[in-house]
Amino acid sequence: MKYWLIKSEPDCYSIADLKQDKKTSWTGVRNYQARNFIRDMSKGDLVLFYHSGANPPAVAGICKVVSKPYGDTTALDPKNDHFDPKATKENPIWSAVDMQYFSTFKEPVTLPQIKNNPKLSDMLVAQQGSRLSIMPVSEKHFKIVSGV
Repeated sequence: MKYWLIKSEPDCYSIADLKQDKKTSWTGVRNYQARNFIRDMSKGDLVLFYHSGANPPAVAGICKVVSKPYGDTTALDPKNDHFDPKATKENPIWSAVDMQYFSTFKEPVTLPQIKNNPKLSDMLVAQQGSRLSIMPVSEKHFKIVSGV
């Protein structure tokens, strides 16, 4: 099993939205490194759900990968904000996975808390300039942040 962190603006799509929906397709990623991380995901992987636009930004809960990676169909839809004219059905370029709600933290784990915890200081999300919307997380970091 691998562990990940995904970022979303809470006013765009929050952990509460995922809880209500129960499951969603994680689409619209348009960064090659983040896309490659999606392609490395497997069913059963656990994911920290990070609210990047919160004040302060914080990990709000956990979700679970429930599909294998597949071509992101939003890249093929000219009416979608994430349309990519270079993408085709044969070569979708971009990838997506399905995420299922797992849990919401009673108290979010804030970015300042992560940065100030010596056991978490080397977490990618704590690094200066870390703007990726999807990134790997070590099992150790996952357990510290999630409290499991």
